Amino acid sequence: MTTILQTAGQNLSPSSSSGFLRSIVNSVQALFDHLERRAAIKTLNELDDRALRDIGIARSQIEDAVYGSVKAELTRYL
Repeated sequence: MTTILQTAGQNLSPSSSSGFLRSIVNSVQALFDHLERRAAIKTLNELDDRALRDIGIARSQIEDAVYGSVKAELTRYL
């Protein structure tokens, strides 16, 4: 018994509705990422200077550290 699937004629590009839903999901994910980073910045700002020094950042580097700008400098401590 042979089964033939008819997939050759089907369009493989996503429909406009799935593209719209994907953009909504991406927007929601970006919002959650932003909120998570802001919470991390708030938490780090609550630490004292000695605790920040222990993890290898200065108070002026908090946002850069959270957003990954000083990641190269931090990896040498790991």
